[in-house]
Amino acid sequence: MILHELTPLPDSALPLAAFKAHLRLCTGFGEETLQDAVLLAFLRASLAAIEARINKALVQRDYVWRLNAWPRVVELPVAPVSSVTQVALVDQTGAETEVPAAAYALAPDAHAPRLTPVAGLWPMLPTQGGAVIRFTAGMAATWDAIPADLAQAVMLLAAHYYEYRDDTSLHAGCMPFGVASLLDRHRMPRLSLARSGVQS
Repeated sequence: MILHELTPLPDSALPLAAFKAHLRLCTGFGEETLQDAVLLAFLRASLAAIEARINKALVQRDYVWRLNAWPRVVELPVAPVSSVTQVALVDQTGAETEVPAAAYALAPDAHAPRLTPVAGLWPMLPTQGGAVIRFTAGMAATWDAIPADLAQAVMLLAAHYYEYRDDTSLHAGCMPFGVASLLDRHRMPRLSLARSGVQS
């Protein structure tokens, strides 16, 4: 399974001016754009880390997901999904045969959107072939419309990257507490059978 982002965010879609204000960078010296490339890189790194942590796209983009076999449950790898634009079977030469839109349905979910076949079974995949699913996912169409706590989390983590850009001592997956606390409510809830009173 391979997920590919078809429409990466342009630099103009990132909150560069707001990030500069957050960092309280000096202005009025004719060097306001000197660090733009570095700041944009930290914003992108922060955005990618947060999206990976909560398994959600903050700003809407188009994706293509390539499968070499149908999983038991076709759970789309990014949430929330606003639309599925195409499902197609792909033969070993790369030629695609579109699956009619009426043959499947999107079950929207804030954490785990699913695609289900209307007839109960997905069509058989071509020998040595696979399938592609093209879809649009993201919480908001523009940066200004994403939830305020997530926007703040991106700023805080990008600022952390900026302030500690020479530090290589942090363990993989380490995230500042203030950022992690902002992300908690956006992560998929995990049910505990013991706490819920369900016995096996």
